[in-house]
Order: sequence, then structure tokens, then C-alpha cells
Amino acid sequence: MAYKQSRLTMADDREILREIWEGKVPVCFQLAQEEVYTGEQPDPFFLLVPRLSYFPLVTDKVLRHMMKHVDPEHHGEMWLEFDGQPLKWHYPIGVLFDLYGMSTDLPWKLTVHFQNFPEEELLRCSSKEVVQSHFISVVKEADALKHRGQVINSMQKKDHSTLWAGFMNDKFDQFWSVNKRLMENSGEKAFMFVPFRIYRADQIPVQKLFKPCADSGESLTLRHLLKTAVPELMETDALISSRVLIQGIEPPLDTPVCWLSEHLSYPDNFLHICLMPRVEVES
Repeated sequence: MAYKQSRLTMADDREILREIWEGKVPVCFQLAQEEVYTGEQPDPFFLLVPRLSYFPLVTDKVLRHMMKHVDPEHHGEMWLEFDGQPLKWHYPIGVLFDLYGMSTDLPWKLTVHFQNFPEEELLRCSSKEVVQSHFISVVKEADALKHRGQVINSMQKKDHSTLWAGFMNDKFDQFWSVNKRLMENSGEKAFMFVPFRIYRADQIPVQKLFKPCADSGESLTLRHLLKTAVPELMETDALISSRVLIQGIEPPLDTPVCWLSEHLSYPDNFLHICLMPRVEVES
């Protein structure tokens, strides 16, 4: 059945949006043993962090806690690592957890570093302004795909500031007072393309143009999107042995992509889709 434009929009479905907004990951931060300068390993630092946020926005307390125990003359920018894998700060926390932490025990145990920054794997992040610049840039890219950039370009600077402040300060209503315009999907403002990225561990994310509806008007589904973006997954048994995760959820492959985009996109307005090996649980 075609996906009708007269249905309730995502802006009306606030319960789902709020559930996604309130998603958290319990994290245990531990200073790398080889970087302990005071001779005594500091206590681990525990935080419940928003899936939708970025680590540089939520780790100020971790930084202050760990800094007291590192060599003040031989430390640089703080970076995080899980099981030997440096974590890219410009990926949302939920994406990082779905990629690397989903099959581990909770809390998710991360190692904090101040030395030997992995320049070839991570971008530098000197301040929250760097995160803001990245975030707004991705939002603009998403609107270019959905609305030819017309919505974001019609906004005033104060709208951008409201959007960012709502996101950074975890203010749902403030954020959505602006974001609802970016998520408009009806009439002349119907989505042209669905912004998405597909992630697999140790691979470059996949991003392609994908229309939410066929020329016939038929609503296209997550299965259609995967067939377009990662055809090799659909041509073999790889899909059977893979988990398709969005916001930590494994949605049915027949879910309309438009519905997913409206309800499960991250605040940057992209659908971030993680493909993970399905781990068999021994009985």
C-alpha cells in the first residue's frame, strides 16, 4: 500500500520522538593505565549519556576528573577508545554504541587518553564550537537532500541558534520548535531524497541518493534502501546473518523509509543505519 501524505506526520507523533530523544547509554570511563602520572589509578567515572549527542558535549566532567592524574607537561586533547578502536567524536554516541558496544556488557567501558592522538583515524575537536559547526553543516546537507536547502536557507540565524541550544542542552521542545520545519514532508515540501548513512565497522560509511517513493507513488521501504545502497548484502545470505540497527532498534525491513526518516533520524536529520554481524546466543 502506498505511503499516503495525509497520514499523521512525525511532528504529531511526539511520543515516539520523545522516546528516541530520551535514549541513554550507561558508560564507564577509565583512564589508560600507561598514562597515569600520579601513581594511583583514578576511580572510573560513570555517566548516563544521550544516544543522540556527541562525546565532546557530555564529557566535561570526565575531563576534569581525569586531568588531575595525567602528566601536565605531556598531555594533549582527550580522546576515547574502546577495545583498541579509537572512537570518532563526530559520530553520534548512539551510532558508536551500535557499532562497537551493542554486544558488550553494560556499562560500556571506554578508555580515556590524553597522549598519542591517532591523527590518521580521528578528527581534532578543540572546542564545542567545532561540534556546533559540524552539526549545522550536516543539518544543511540533510535539508539540501530533502528540500533543496530551501527550509534551512529560509531560517534566520536565531533559528540555527535555537536548534543548536535545544540539542546541546537536551531541551526537546526547544529543539523541535525549529526542527519540525526541517522535517516537513507534505505538498511542495515533500522529501526529494532521504538523508541516510550506512555504517559497518572499519568501513567508510555508505551514502547515496534515495527517493522515498517510486515513480508509481509506491512507498519505498528499508529493504529497497538496502538493495540500492548495499546490493551485495541483498544478493547473498549476508542479510540473514546481519542486524540492521537504527537508534539501537532492529526495524522490520518492510518499514517505509519515509516513516523511519521522520521518526528515527538523529538530530542532524540523517538516518544513521548500522549493519552488524548477528551474534548467535548459545543455549
